[in-house]
Amino acid sequence: MALRDDTAVEAVTDTSAGARRVPSRALGLSVAAVLAAALIWSSSFAVTKVALAEIPPMTIGALRFVLAALVLGVLVHAKQGKRLPTVRQRITIGIAGLLGISLYFALENVGVDLASASDATLIVASYPIITLVLELLLGRAGFSVVRLVGMLVAIGGVWLVVRDGATDHGADHLLGDVILILGGVVWAAYNLVAQRNKSGASPIVVTYYQTVAGAGGFVVLSLFEIDRWSVPSPGGAVRIAFLAIVCSVVAFLLYNYGLRGLVPSVAVNLLNIVPVAGLGWAVLLADETLSGTQVVGGAVVILGVVLGLYRNSRDGAEAGTEREETPVEGR
Repeated sequence: MALRDDTAVEAVTDTSAGARRVPSRALGLSVAAVLAAALIWSSSFAVTKVALAEIPPMTIGALRFVLAALVLGVLVHAKQGKRLPTVRQRITIGIAGLLGISLYFALENVGVDLASASDATLIVASYPIITLVLELLLGRAGFSVVRLVGMLVAIGGVWLVVRDGATDHGADHLLGDVILILGGVVWAAYNLVAQRNKSGASPIVVTYYQTVAGAGGFVVLSLFEIDRWSVPSPGGAVRIAFLAIVCSVVAFLLYNYGLRGLVPSVAVNLLNIVPVAGLGWAVLLADETLSGTQVVGGAVVILGVVLGLYRNSRDGAEAGTEREETPVEGR
């Protein structure tokens, strides 16, 4: 979730590198907006874990993203003069939505159901490395020793997390961790497909069409749980509304507001707070306990991500051959 070891001040004030100068007050608001988005996204694992106690995983996804699509639809269609994708472009965007929303969140919800919110938080922190591995295999990123070290360190951190969960909680917990890792592969595939979007539409418009496709996929998947459907409790309804409106809409808007005053690499770098804050939410909301091995494993994962992706942005800045921006999950 990090791209390089820059600071916000350097990124926005270095006019010699082509960045624009931003007033300090606007800079502070931008940083605050991104951090607020990160804190919201970090809570989604714990909130989902609690909601799973009464609502099955595919049904949670259907309720969450249908509601999110409705809210995004109102925002998109209320704006005049917007640029909309063509039918062919919507198909590409829809495929990305099926991957990044339907399939990814289906795996995440099942993984969280079997494992724990804290495991999900730590394993998801390794997703940028998984994406980088896939890009290397497809020849879309350059190789370096720094990247190799970062990958090995991140893999070691994930191993510590998975090993600890399997030892303490058994085979089901281990299966949940494996499903979460598989989710990382799906997320990497989503990133590659999403980058093919050439519609020129605004991020919120693209997110809207992805969410519509993802919601449709989840509605189909939820039909397999129809025998488990029931009216959710008031608390369950509030959790679904929080995931849909706050995590999938409000946090996205906050993040994109922050991007106006920060270069993408700095904004994404601030998201390193997600796994750290996510552990706190897991303890506070899901009543989970953390082991020393989990904490160490999480720290190792973050270190590996920073090492692996630091070289990525440096290469992109010097050679102009790689993207500085990494797609960010609108949790």
